[in-house]
Amino acid sequence: MGNKVVTFTHEQLDNYQDCTFFNKKEILKVFKKFRNLAPELIPLEMTTPESVKIRMPKDRIVKLPELIENPFAERVCESFSKDGYGNLNFEEFLDCLSIFSENCPRDLKIYYAFKIYDYDGDDFISESDLRQVLKDLTKNELTNDEHQKITEKIIEEGDIDNDGKLSFLEFETVLKRSPDFINTFHIRI
Repeated sequence: MGNKVVTFTHEQLDNYQDCTFFNKKEILKVFKKFRNLAPELIPLEMTTPESVKIRMPKDRIVKLPELIENPFAERVCESFSKDGYGNLNFEEFLDCLSIFSENCPRDLKIYYAFKIYDYDGDDFISESDLRQVLKDLTKNELTNDEHQKITEKIIEEGDIDNDGKLSFLEFETVLKRSPDFINTFHIRI
């Protein structure tokens, strides 16, 4: 007795549980994953200021086993990072993994999928965003002509108002028709 390291206070854990789709045990597992990415950077005990101040570099986060094979790993980090570079503090990392949990509602997953695919941040999925999605997915194995045909087809099928791009509502409509989306937008902790 007495040798147990307390990572978070009960109040911190309660707050994290209230703000995520994780229980306390899962939150501690997420912290362990976060700390294992750079043990020299992250203290064993996390105060609230440290959980916001200390940032894990994006190049470490993308090496997380759950993200390493994901073609959008860098975009995932950038979408949750408030520093604009994809470096995440613990709370952003926790939010990120929470969105990918099986308990996260479909609508919230769709919101973040939109954010991840909106490469230029203009609140639309344009042809250039879709071409970048395809490049990331296919590792540049498609020709420019194939990229063009696929992006045109996606825009044609999803662009309800015919403005040449997908708004969030149009994107949401497309994903709600995709039965596989919920299974692919998932990371098991």
